[in-house]
Amino acid sequence: MIYSDLNEKSLQELNELLKEKKVLLFELKAKLKTMQLTNTSELRACKKDIARIQTAITAAKAN
Repeated sequence: MIYSDLNEKSLQELNELLKEKKVLLFELKAKLKTMQLTNTSELRACKKDIARIQTAITAAKAN
């Protein structure tokens, strides 16, 4: 996910995307605890995506 793509989205779209990513992060953490997660780098990538989305939301609110 690239920040410039997020910059073009509306506030509502960003909030929906944030919800989806948080659900994905929850599922990844559950898989990690039950030893079903094979690629642990997905956790880090998901957290970074959430941070990018939150940054875009803050920028959108400022405008």
